[in-house]
This record gives sequence, structure tokens and C-alpha cells, in this order.
Amino acid sequence: MVDTSLELFGCGHRACGGCGPALAARLILKGAGENSIVAASTGCMEVFSTPYPETAWQVPWIHSLFENASAVASGIEASLKRQGRSEHVLCICGDGATFDIGMLCISGAFERGHDITYICYDNEAYMNTGVQRSGATPYDASTTTSPAGKESFGNKRPKKDMPQILVAHGAPYVATASVAYPNDLMQKVERAVNTPGPCYLQIHAPCSTGWGFEGGKTMEIGKLAIQTGLWVNFEMVDGEIAKAKKVVRKPVDEYLMAQKRFRHLFKPARNEEEIAKIQAIADANAAKYGIDIKPKE
Repeated sequence: MVDTSLELFGCGHRACGGCGPALAARLILKGAGENSIVAASTGCMEVFSTPYPETAWQVPWIHSLFENASAVASGIEASLKRQGRSEHVLCICGDGATFDIGMLCISGAFERGHDITYICYDNEAYMNTGVQRSGATPYDASTTTSPAGKESFGNKRPKKDMPQILVAHGAPYVATASVAYPNDLMQKVERAVNTPGPCYLQIHAPCSTGWGFEGGKTMEIGKLAIQTGLWVNFEMVDGEIAKAKKVVRKPVDEYLMAQKRFRHLFKPARNEEEIAKIQAIADANAAKYGIDIKPKE
């Protein structure tokens, strides 16, 4: 059982107000418990939580390079196994380190079958270095390297499907979660760390600074992502969908209009064609995971 009274991620760190990744870290450690060791890549969370000589982490924590947290975790796990110890070994990394820079090491760790839990806090861009596009950036989102303007509507590539990539590696447990649903997130972390073998959890962690919304609306934005079908909370066990959160879906407009990174779709005029493309992405997600609840007439 998750001990929600545990506070293993300290307050007083330097995250922005309403930081989704900061909330994710707090909930992750509640789910994983005290018997944990964390390998963390370079990224937003590393910068705001460990400015030398300070740290917000109340468990053993090691900083890796951007690309190799999973390799470091693999070594930790192998050493613990040799010593007969049973700590939970976690990677906690952003989407840039996961979707892009760290793919090779992640693939190797999962292929070798290391007993680690890899957790991506997905704020959908390289936030620490200036809001550059990553492989996790949504379609049509404006970033500093995929700016919306006269020649572009923003990022033209679809979000990479990391959960399915790691399902293809034979991961026994793969799941998605959101900081907007804390109990679900903590329970999934607990399940992942107690499942033998390499497990993957991807957490939707809204970024008020990079996405452009007031810090007090982080939970609201997170819930809208799920309510529109642009993010789906699901679990996959041995490659099969075991559970997915069902919703009465809202149109994607409500989610898009709440963030500055999508404002070009509505100003100076509403772009029906591009909004329809994003709605189609949500519709495809709903069909794939079977999340639709028909509203009562």
C-alpha cells in the first residue's frame, strides 16, 4: 500500500510555481517508498531540485549525463543484485532525455532485462534550455525551434509513442499517468517498482512556463488533456492493454485554447483545418484505447 504520508521530495526547491515535474517527483517517491535509489538525467528537475550544495531528494540520488541514466541505473541494479540487496532502482528523466538523447541506453537496459523502473516526466519539450521541441512535443505546438508564424503552424511531427516502443522491447509493465490524478500515479509507480524486470511509466507533467498558462491551473490543464483524449491514462501488462481511463470526451478546443503554445490556432482567426487534425489525433487515441463513455441523453 502507498504511504501517502511519506514526504521524500522536500519543499523549498527552485521550481516554477505550479511545476508539474515537481509534483511528479513528490508523487513518484510516495509510490516508490523509502527503499529507493534514483538515477536522474540532466534536465529541468535536476536543475531545480539539486543546486549544489542543496538537494530536495530524501533518498539516494545520482546525476547522470543527459543520455545515460538508464545505463547508470543498470549498473546500480547489477551491483545491488551482486550484494543481495533489494532496493528499488528508478530512472527519473524528462522527455528530451527519454524520447531523444537517451534512446540507445534505454533500449539496451530494457533488452538486457534489468530490474529497473524508468519514469519519464513528460512536459513535452526541452524546458530547461529554452523550450525547444522534443520527440514528445505535440503536433502544432509552438516552441522556440518549431515556432508558429507565417510559414508554420508549429511542430509538424506527431508525438513519439514511447510506451509502444518499450512494449516492443518486452517490458512486462508499461503505463501512463498524469499529475492531475495523484492516486492513480502513485499506485502505478508502486506496481511498477514491484514488477520484476524493466518497467516504464510516462507521466504527463504540465509546464506553466513552457506551455503558457497560470501556475495555479496545472491540475486543470492536466485533466483537460485526459478529458479531450489528447492524453490517455492506461496500463499495459505483457504487451496487452489491461486498463484505460474512460471519459466523456470534450472537444480539443478547450485544452488548446488554455495554452499560449497553441494560441496561433485561434488568432488572428480560428484555423479549422489544423484544429480538425488535432481532433483526429484525440479520436484515434480514443478508438485505440477504448476510452469513450457516451454522454447520457
